[in-house]
Amino acid sequence: MSDITDGSQRAISLTDVTPGHWTLDPAQSTVNIENKSIWGLVNVKGVFTKVVGEGEVLAGGSAHGTLTIDVASLDTKHAKRDIHLRGTDFFDVDKHPSITFTATSVTANRNGTAEVTGELTVRGTTRPLALTAQASEVSADAVTLTASLSVERTNFGITWNQLGMLKPVTFVTITARFTRQSA
Repeated sequence: MSDITDGSQRAISLTDVTPGHWTLDPAQSTVNIENKSIWGLVNVKGVFTKVVGEGEVLAGGSAHGTLTIDVASLDTKHAKRDIHLRGTDFFDVDKHPSITFTATSVTANRNGTAEVTGELTVRGTTRPLALTAQASEVSADAVTLTASLSVERTNFGITWNQLGMLKPVTFVTITARFTRQSA
């Protein structure tokens, strides 16, 4: 993969990110989901509107952090469906109000990507997760990363599937903008 560039055609590298404490900017971050139906007629799309996170970048460019999603904030633009998704057939918000990704290792590459490994917790079940994030912005005080991944719902106890309508994989797209906190 080649280096990415900003508007001046200067290569953007995550290895240049300043060490310190970083906080997610929820106003400029999104977590979107999409689940396709078997018949392809109705693909369910939604966005979690409440996301918080923080991380620490260490000298040398490695990092770790946490992203927490308020499950009740899921909005698919269909109120009845949202109520069902928040219920016991899917996310069971009353017992499991958050989805958490804990990044135990973030390793920056010189090509504007980062290899992220950690653990995803959904409905009280934790599984390992690895992904590659792409940087679209890197400055002294802000970093924006985007990642797309697929999650098998049944691995997290989400097994409801009336008449086999839903494919078992949910596609997730995350855009996370972090800002560096002053010391």
